[in-house]
Amino acid sequence: MTKIVFMGTPAFSAPILKMLAEEGYDIVSVVTQPDRPVGRKKILTPTPVKEQALELGLPVYQPEKLKDPEQAQKILDLKPDLIVTAAFGQILPTSVLEAPKLGAINVHASLLPEYRGGAPIHQAIIDGKTETGVTIMYMVDRLDAGDIISQKAVTIEETDHTGSMFEKLSAAGMDLLKETLPSIIDGTNPRIPQDEELVTFARNISREQERIDWMQSARDIYNQVRGLHPWPVAFTTFGGANVKLWWAELADSRKTGAPGEIVELTKDAIVVQTGEGTLAIKELQPAGKKRMTAEDYLRGPKLQAGDRFE
Repeated sequence: MTKIVFMGTPAFSAPILKMLAEEGYDIVSVVTQPDRPVGRKKILTPTPVKEQALELGLPVYQPEKLKDPEQAQKILDLKPDLIVTAAFGQILPTSVLEAPKLGAINVHASLLPEYRGGAPIHQAIIDGKTETGVTIMYMVDRLDAGDIISQKAVTIEETDHTGSMFEKLSAAGMDLLKETLPSIIDGTNPRIPQDEELVTFARNISREQERIDWMQSARDIYNQVRGLHPWPVAFTTFGGANVKLWWAELADSRKTGAPGEIVELTKDAIVVQTGEGTLAIKELQPAGKKRMTAEDYLRGPKLQAGDRFE
């Protein structure tokens, strides 16, 4: 039987691991990131993949850095026939990539060669795309540059955000891997080189990408808000303090003002002028406070039309 090492970390990866186990594949180890402190109380928390592996009764390995030869050797000692990764979060050293006779494959959340990198789902939504997808690909020692084995497109709906697309793409990746694995194991799968002229990148989200520029159009800011929801969350500044914008909607206000200016307050929204059009803030989180609806927020501080987000 083909010996598989599975590598993954977030909730995106857990259903893929579960599928492999339910299909009866021989998973000799599950490799995931170390437990990390989470939340204000910094509670040491296992990754979703670790939780899934333990539930399935699978052995777990949590290396801090696989670039360390000693930590990589623990994987080599398993002599896997195939490595399957899905959002693992570390670069695999050449020694690990080259060890399995069937290679190392990755479930990547974009239609490569578009959006190589660590934030393909965020970036597709921020860019206003109406379609993305998943790619099963061979891994090489360049970022997401290996040959394509199979792909599946997934629609991005108008109200989708990063959280909802993580779920959709995880399910699509799980199904596609289930369909594709038999051909990889028996050596009949295609290998399609990526067109380097079509390559784009989706680097990990920077703090500056989280900041709203009210000179942009309402559509662009809406895409930014949903592309950063539910993490890491877009923010703006009001009265010198940061305010997270958890959700917003395109508005059609007849009132106008300068970009960033509050032009209207309704029962459940704070309507703000942008560089083009207006945006209705529906959920927000002022500094030091909890996340709340605009309706709840408006019961407190005395906002008024003419106030301005910076």
